[in-house]
Amino acid sequence: MNTADAYEIVVGLEVHARLLTASKLFCGDSAAYGAEPNTHVSPITLAHPGTLPKMNSQAIESAIKMGLACHCRIEQENYFARKNYFYPDLPKGYQVSQHTTPICEGGHVTIRTSAGEKNVRLNRIHLEEDAGKSLHDIDPDNTCIDLNRAGTPLIEIVTEPDIRSAEEAFAYVTEVRKLVQYLGVCDGNMEEGSLRCDANISVRKKGDPKLGTRVEVKNLNSVRNIKRAVEYEAARLIQMCEAGETIRQQTRSFDAGNGTTFAIRDKEDADDYRYFPEPDLTPFSLTDDFIHSIRETLPELPAAKAERYITQLQLSAYDAQVITDEKTFADYFETLTTHTSYYKQAANWMLGPVKTWLNDQQCAITEFPLKPAALAALITITAENKVSFSQASGKLFTLLTGQPEADPLQLAEQNNLLQESDAAGIEALVDQALAKFPDKVAEYRKGKKGLLALFVGEVMKLSKGKADPKMTNELVTKKLKSES
Repeated sequence: MNTADAYEIVVGLEVHARLLTASKLFCGDSAAYGAEPNTHVSPITLAHPGTLPKMNSQAIESAIKMGLACHCRIEQENYFARKNYFYPDLPKGYQVSQHTTPICEGGHVTIRTSAGEKNVRLNRIHLEEDAGKSLHDIDPDNTCIDLNRAGTPLIEIVTEPDIRSAEEAFAYVTEVRKLVQYLGVCDGNMEEGSLRCDANISVRKKGDPKLGTRVEVKNLNSVRNIKRAVEYEAARLIQMCEAGETIRQQTRSFDAGNGTTFAIRDKEDADDYRYFPEPDLTPFSLTDDFIHSIRETLPELPAAKAERYITQLQLSAYDAQVITDEKTFADYFETLTTHTSYYKQAANWMLGPVKTWLNDQQCAITEFPLKPAALAALITITAENKVSFSQASGKLFTLLTGQPEADPLQLAEQNNLLQESDAAGIEALVDQALAKFPDKVAEYRKGKKGLLALFVGEVMKLSKGKADPKMTNELVTKKLKSES
């Protein structure tokens, strides 16, 4: 028996999502990403004495949206607290957070893995401000500090220790990323730090109800790295247990280059932060009407959209799932279905030629040159057998992506790509194809039915791909039967 099989992995995740507000959580400084260092700052961001914070109402609404989407209970009486700790990029010397009094409690996120469907329970979702950023690769002798990020609004989504594998951790963060994007509360861009994850990992012998000592791996910045970090850290902890070593509660970081973790510091407990209510911000109350008004604005979420595609558009569960994985991709498909009723063909095009083109060009659907109406026109002439799928998805598709304003049917006509559907013309080509392979015709008539593809392929070659494949198949079969 594999040693690892005797252990159970226990993981809890803390996902920090930067909210898409124009300004910071407690002042009017821009929260936009990518500006020159230390340009989105003011006396409030820099914590000058005598400055006072003011609450960003849009951040509150975004937190409630996420809570409602995750089936949380919304706390109606709220206040902020100071979380005291020193760090060079924390200008106040404390962080304003709702850690002790979260705006959203309980709830769950549904994930799907190879083992099936599972609800990962949430402990809470709370609001807090972000710290600045320490830059270690600009000056060879000094660490540089950029405070543009300081004070930007975050929600922290904290699970219960319900995750039992790296695959589940991967699925959970993928689902959270989809939710924040669909809700429009965060862009989910992990490379820019809009979505960051801390993983609390422990192991225990299977059947042991007591949780093991946990370690926290900080600031994981891709879904793939979250999976890798959980796999590595769980294996390391199991190895320590087997060797009889003592596991210390510790904060670690992940080295994406070699796939390992390394210690940063011993982990602080909540008491070390000396939480107390933020004296410069008044508590705030949320009415039932206010929460209801936000609930009314919730968009169709990915699970509901996928279910609608299955029941109303007759898509397969797989197609519906893949189409709804990325909001912008689903948005394009949604518009596409308003221009064509060939829904299954539309899904096939999106997951086939369109996805292939996006991968080859290394770009997102938002950069795809064909508008949904133009793609719908291409799908229609293919579904109506005016152009074969082979020609449409090959040469015609290439021509259209280079001339996105062109009419697909006219372009097909100009380039001699229209499908030949004249029975007499195709029958003449069938006669030529069968005459070319008399020995194979004899073999077919003796029972070697797999040779049908050879004859059909020859007709397609003779027609330069323009013969209607369905009609060709029928005529070849008919000829072979009638002359046997």
